Amino acid sequence: MATKPRHSASPPLQEKIVIKNTVPRAIELVILSLLVSLLVYRVITFKDQNHYFPWLLALLCESWFTFYWILVMNAKWTQCMTKTYPERLLERVNESEFPAVDIFVTTADPILEPCIITMNTVLSLLAVDYPANKLALYLSDDGCSPLTFYSLIETTKFAKLWVPFCRKHNIQVRAPFRYFSLKPPSMKDKLLEFQQEWEKMKNEYENLYKKIEIAAQKTFPCDRDSDFDVFADVHRSNHPTIIKVVSENKEATPNYLPNVIYISREKNPKHHHHYKAGAMNVLARVSGVMTNAPLMLNVDCDMYANNPQVFLHAMCMVLGFKNEEDCAFIQFPQAFYDALKDDPFGTQMVHLFYIANGLSSIQGAFYSGSNCFHRRKVIYGSSLNDAIKTGNMDSENLHKMFGKSIEMRESAAQALSGSNAKIENRGTPSSFIEAAIQVAGCSYEYGTSWGKQIGWMYGSTTEDILTGLSIHGRGWKSVFCIPEPTPFLGCSPVTYPVALTQQKRWAIGLLEVLFTNKNPLLLTLNGKLWFRQALVYMWLSLWPIRSVPEICYAGLPAYCIITNSRFLPKISESAFLIPMGIFVIYTLYGIWELKRLGISLRMWWNIQRMGRVTAMTTWLFACPIVLIKLLGLSQTVFEVTRKEESLFNGDDNDDANAGRFTYDKSPMIIPGVVILLVNLTALVSGVSGLVNVGSRENRKTIFGLGEVFCSVFVSLCFWQFLKGLFGNGKYGIPSSTIWKSGGLALLFVQLCRRSSQWF
Repeated sequence: MATKPRHSASPPLQEKIVIKNTVPRAIELVILSLLVSLLVYRVITFKDQNHYFPWLLALLCESWFTFYWILVMNAKWTQCMTKTYPERLLERVNESEFPAVDIFVTTADPILEPCIITMNTVLSLLAVDYPANKLALYLSDDGCSPLTFYSLIETTKFAKLWVPFCRKHNIQVRAPFRYFSLKPPSMKDKLLEFQQEWEKMKNEYENLYKKIEIAAQKTFPCDRDSDFDVFADVHRSNHPTIIKVVSENKEATPNYLPNVIYISREKNPKHHHHYKAGAMNVLARVSGVMTNAPLMLNVDCDMYANNPQVFLHAMCMVLGFKNEEDCAFIQFPQAFYDALKDDPFGTQMVHLFYIANGLSSIQGAFYSGSNCFHRRKVIYGSSLNDAIKTGNMDSENLHKMFGKSIEMRESAAQALSGSNAKIENRGTPSSFIEAAIQVAGCSYEYGTSWGKQIGWMYGSTTEDILTGLSIHGRGWKSVFCIPEPTPFLGCSPVTYPVALTQQKRWAIGLLEVLFTNKNPLLLTLNGKLWFRQALVYMWLSLWPIRSVPEICYAGLPAYCIITNSRFLPKISESAFLIPMGIFVIYTLYGIWELKRLGISLRMWWNIQRMGRVTAMTTWLFACPIVLIKLLGLSQTVFEVTRKEESLFNGDDNDDANAGRFTYDKSPMIIPGVVILLVNLTALVSGVSGLVNVGSRENRKTIFGLGEVFCSVFVSLCFWQFLKGLFGNGKYGIPSSTIWKSGGLALLFVQLCRRSSQWF
C-alpha cells in the first residue's frame, strides 16, 4: 500500500509505494532454515565419514552459501518503489524555476564506441522536455579523436532541425536511429506538413549517418587553418587539453539548443589519468567553472534518453523531498534495446530488480555509473550537518580541496552554499575556456582532495560503486525510480567475449572496493553508512570471492564419483531431503520470482546457468589480478566494453546466429572447460558403474546418485561450452584452449585418485 502524504494543500510530486513482501520472506526463511540444517547435519556426522576431505570441503562451501544467502535476504527483505507525477510538477512549478542541469556524456574510443551511437545519445538528450537555457551538454572524449569532434559538430547542425521537430510533433523516441528504425507512423491520419517534415528528417539523418561513416573510413585531415588544427600531431595518451564550445545559447532562450561543449582532457604518460573516474572529475571541474549547474546527469555514450520527460521525473524527486538528504542522487535503471532474446549471456541484469527495490527501503540504490542525476554539492563532498554543507570554508581550505583555480574555488563555494544561482546570471561558457583548460590539466589534482574526498572516487575500476558508497557513507540517501516508458536504453553485449570483458572489469572493480578506505564495514563503524546498507555493499563486493566456493562445489560431484566417496547424504537417509529441498524450493522460488517480472522460463535458465558459468570463469580471474595489484606488482587496467553499432534502418537480432556463443583464445574460459571435462569424465565413470547396479557387489553405487545428479546439473550449465568443443570457426573453442583444459582436467582426475588414499 502507498504511504499517505502529509497534510498539505496539494498532492505530492513523488511518493514511496511499499510492496507487500510476506510470501517471499517466508520462502527465503525456509531456504535459510534448510541451509542451516544442512550445516548442522554435516557437523554432527563429520566423525562418521570414511572420506573427510569432500565432507569438510562441502561444509566450508555451504557455510559460504549460507552467509551469502543471508546477505541476499537482507537486501530483498523490505521492498518499495518511488512513483513520480511530472504532470503535477508542470502545474505547480514554473519552468523558469527549474534547477539547471549539466549533462555529461563520456566516450573513450571511436572504434569500440562508434560515433553514431554516441551522437544519437547526444541528440536524445538535447531534445528532452526541459528548458534549453537550463541545460549544458558536455561530451568527454578520452580518445582525443578528431572524428568524435567532427561528429559532434555535424550532429549539432542536425540537432537544430531535429529538436524543433521532436518538440513540435511531441515525438516520444528522440534518438533518430531508433525513431526511424521503428515502424513508420501511419501517414493517412497525419497532416501533409508532418509527412513532409518526417521525410526531410529521415533524409537529413541519413546524410548525417553517411558523413560520419565516410569520415570514419579515412584519415581525418587536421589542417592548421581549421577547427581541427588542435588535433594535429596528438596521441590519445599524450596531448594537451582540448575544449571547444560547439554550440552556445547566448540569449538563454528556452526553445533553442542547450550549450554543447567538447572536452578532451590533458593526458601525459607521466601522470595517472584514473580512467573514467578521472574523466568525470574533469567534467565536474570544467562544468563548475563554465555553467556550475546544481545538478549533474551522467550518461554513458550508448545510453540514449528513451523517455523525453526523464528530466521532469527527476525534478519531481529533487523538488518533492522535504529533506534534500533523502535525495543525494537519483538512479534510473539500465535497460537495453535490441537485447538478445532470453538473455543468453546473462548480462541484462533484470534479475536485480528486487535488489534495487530492496535498497530503496534502506539508504537507496547503488550508483550504477550511468543514467544518474547528482547534486553537485554532494559530489563536492558535502556531508550532513557539517561545515562543508553550509559552505563555511575559507579560501585556504577551498584551495586544499578544490585546487588553485580561483574560478573553481568560487564555483565550489557557490555550489556548497546551496545558493543555486541561476545559470543565466553567469557568463557564457566560451568566456571561461581558459579557466576550464586550467582545471582539466593532468597535474591539477595534485595536492587536492579530488578522487579522495570529493568528486568521483579513485581506487577501483568500478568508480560508480565506490563513489556511491562514499556518498552513502556520509549519511546521504539515494532514490531509484522506474517511470514508464523506460527512461534510458543502451547497448548490451551481443557476443560472449565482450560479455567476458565486461564481467571481468566489474569483478575486479568490486573486489578492489574491499581494499580501499571506503570498505563498507569501515564506513559503518567510522561513518554514517547504515549496517543493512553495508551488508548489501558487502554482497556486491564479494561477487568475485564467490568464484572460489562455486568452483570447489562444482568439482565436488566429480571428485566423489571418481573416488567412490560422497558429499551428500545417502538417498536412503532422511537427511537427503535437506539438500533436495534446498534445490527444489530455490529453483521453484527463482522461477516464480522472475515470472512476476514477465521473464520467460528459458531466460530464467539462462540467468541461472550464466550465474554459475560467470562465477567460475570470469570472476575467478579477478581474484589474482587484484592480489597482484595489492602486492604492487601491477596495476589494473580499465577495459572499454565494445558497443555494437545498430543501423538506423534496424538490425535483425532474430537470425539463426543471434545469441550463439563465440570464442576466442581468452584464458578466462579455461576453468569452465576444465570443470566440464572433469564432470563428463566422472559421469562416464559413474554411469558405467550404475549399469551394473543389479549386482550385489556394485549395489552401493546407488548411494552416489545425488553426486551423479549434481554432476549432470553442472554439465548442463556448461552446455554451450560442450557445443563449443565440437564447433567450427569462431563458434568453436580454440584447439589450444582445449588442449590446455584437457591437460588440467587429466591432472585433476589423477590427483583425485591419489588423494583418495590420503583422506
